[in-house]
Amino acid sequence: MNFISRIKQSSRELVLFATAALALGMAFSMVDSTFNNFLNEKFALSGFQRSFLEFPRELPGFLVVFVSAAFWFLSSRRLAVVAMIFGAIGAALIGFASSSYGVMITWLFIYSLGNHLFMPIATTVGMELAREGQDGRRLGQLNSIRNVAVIMGSFIVAVGFKYLGFTFQHTYAIAATLLLVAAVLLFSMTPEPIAEKRGFLQLRKEYNLFYVLNVLSGARKQLFITFAPWVLVSVLKQPTQIMATLFTIGGVIGILFQPLLGWAIDKFGERVVLASEAVILIFVCFGYGFATFIFPENIAFLVVCAAFLIDQMIFSVSMARATYMKKIALQPDHIQPALTAAVTIDHVFSISAALLGGLVWNAFGFQYVFLFGAGIAVINFFVALRVKLPQKITA
Repeated sequence: MNFISRIKQSSRELVLFATAALALGMAFSMVDSTFNNFLNEKFALSGFQRSFLEFPRELPGFLVVFVSAAFWFLSSRRLAVVAMIFGAIGAALIGFASSSYGVMITWLFIYSLGNHLFMPIATTVGMELAREGQDGRRLGQLNSIRNVAVIMGSFIVAVGFKYLGFTFQHTYAIAATLLLVAAVLLFSMTPEPIAEKRGFLQLRKEYNLFYVLNVLSGARKQLFITFAPWVLVSVLKQPTQIMATLFTIGGVIGILFQPLLGWAIDKFGERVVLASEAVILIFVCFGYGFATFIFPENIAFLVVCAAFLIDQMIFSVSMARATYMKKIALQPDHIQPALTAAVTIDHVFSISAALLGGLVWNAFGFQYVFLFGAGIAVINFFVALRVKLPQKITA
């Protein structure tokens, strides 16, 4: 009853946004959990074609600041509707109109654009719906809802393909429908006032430390997304179901961990949380890079799995960077443009780190990639110590 009463006490805007987050989280999960199988069955891609696909999928992350600038006349909540429509169109076309590999890449770009366009908006709106001093807690709650959505989406796919005769068309049709439902829910929210010609393309020197944190985040991100799975699959020779199991376990843990992390941000502050993440990441990198040299294979496997799950949890410390940005913003209308610019900065350095990491892996060995990652974590620690929250300055 406590949960029901809390929903009843929540504002209409929060209920709409949380429900939209559940719908879109399920949609993105359904696409992500089937996309590699879809590619394999429909196109039988070569290794080069599969690796090249990361470029059109990640390019929207770089372009999001420019696209947001083009829609400067829309409020955050209306821009979120546009993002969901892009995602729905892209998902539907991937499922029903991918007549060739080249055509599919175009639809993937549209889908990914919607996904990336929504990233900074989700944080902006989430903080708008938080009580004073509880930004971290609210973002943690919303991230927890998205974790539930990921599990639900993956469950629908698993049951659908095993027992209900699902095809990829069924999956992408459901995903597109869920994204349209999210668009309707977001459109039902009251739009906030629009600042005149927001500076999406303007980097402000007052936020330099925030930008540096996102440079380091972009480089760090690839450790988890690209190279950690490589250790499990190519070094420890683990099958696909192990990766799926780890992601599921991480999702379940995240349901409880996300609100706790949000509470820690509000309680202890961004500097403590960001610095703690950096210290933890140093140990995680050594687990990835050197467990196989120190321990027997079965123990090394458990160490790498533990590192993977810890890494998956602290990945959400991005919330602390967002709440830090809100607290140092000179004006409220600077927040979304800065968060949007952060997505672009993040992707520039994540793509660069992926390329550099791949070269290091091939030339010297996988352990040196994680030494590089530990070095990033050390730098991140000292940068995090510079985080300070001055008195609010008004323009």
